Amino acid sequence: MRLYDTRTRSLVELPPAPGPIRMYVCGSTVYQRVHVGNSRPFVLAMWLRSWLRTNGYAVTLVHNITDVDDKVYAEASRQGIPSRELSARATEWFFEDTNDLGLGRPDVEPRATETIAEIVGFIEELIASGHAYAANGDVYFSVGSYDGYGRLSGARLEDMVSQESSDLKRDQRDFALWKSQKSGEDAAWDSPWGPGRPGWHIECSAMAEKFLGPEFEIHGGGADLRFPHHENELAQSGSLGHSFARVWMHNGMLELDEEKMSKSVGNVVTLREVLDTWGRETLLVFHLTGHWSKPLDFSDEVLEAAAARAERFREVFRGPSEAAPEGSWERFAAALDEDFNTPAALAVMHEWRDHELLRRALVVFGLESLAESDEAPEEVVALAVQRLVMRASGDFSEADRLRSAIEASGWDVRDEADTFRLVRRR
Repeated sequence: MRLYDTRTRSLVELPPAPGPIRMYVCGSTVYQRVHVGNSRPFVLAMWLRSWLRTNGYAVTLVHNITDVDDKVYAEASRQGIPSRELSARATEWFFEDTNDLGLGRPDVEPRATETIAEIVGFIEELIASGHAYAANGDVYFSVGSYDGYGRLSGARLEDMVSQESSDLKRDQRDFALWKSQKSGEDAAWDSPWGPGRPGWHIECSAMAEKFLGPEFEIHGGGADLRFPHHENELAQSGSLGHSFARVWMHNGMLELDEEKMSKSVGNVVTLREVLDTWGRETLLVFHLTGHWSKPLDFSDEVLEAAAARAERFREVFRGPSEAAPEGSWERFAAALDEDFNTPAALAVMHEWRDHELLRRALVVFGLESLAESDEAPEEVVALAVQRLVMRASGDFSEADRLRSAIEASGWDVRDEADTFRLVRRR
């Protein structure tokens, strides 16, 4: 299997099965209900793990939760509640909403606040190696001390400006590893430099290496994290001689009205709202339609199209199974093995009327529910039987009334030779 790697700008071959394949994917900062854009890296990671395991790989997926951040403090202050209370509540929302995607859970879901000891130890190593320095309770990474800075994102040191200005920095291009407690921050952790909290970038380096080691196969996250977040992660670990991630997968963002979806700009459609309105199956099929590395337009129109695709799969299982041509599974597998091309795999799946083969493919994406038949309630079946009798006797007015009653109950009745079929309305 080959995957596109941001750092080398090329397709990289994964080691043969059983691997292992160790994956780290940057998760959400928890301070509100997450927007639907946060579902993309989560879904892609769960699907990739599923496909790799289908092919005999031993896979460990780590998906972190950032539960301490400027945004957490700011939102908690706005609501007038403790920041730890808000992050705990928002973490539970994240679990609830991603559970309802029906894909299971990552193998490890560490929280930044549960990794403070490892973060402090990492920072101490960076100071000892000359790549970081303490300044009045803060600690900064010295960007100029690391020769490889910019190789992931293409950023050039001479063109860089401050990521976060401070009079304590030796060089305004440096970034914070530890931030001393500021006025209005109601939570802090002890450290050799005084009470404070970790910077965002060091959290992920520490969590990734704690659970996967100093070298692992895949690092994922949204394209918006490439710089500065992932560039800084790579610098932190690379400056200690750690190889860190071999393949960097940066997924394209969901775009609404051609603007990246983000709570920060108020362009919000929450994952909860989408699940409640459209259902998990439609959302998952929607994600299948776009290549993971490309931006993906998000609108009611594309969700309607995804719902129609899901219904086409259900229709296959309502009809008789037809054997697929020889080599059909191999075509499906080839699409996924070449840079996890889900749109190409989806096109192959839509060709099939083979129930066994299609169900096998749907399982990879957590969509096996599309193969399940719904049983109508007895009272709806009774209405359909009565309607069949009315049609046979020529009382089409009463048959139409019964059809309306069936539809009002959430079902469609489809006429077949001397019988009928009930299908749940979607």
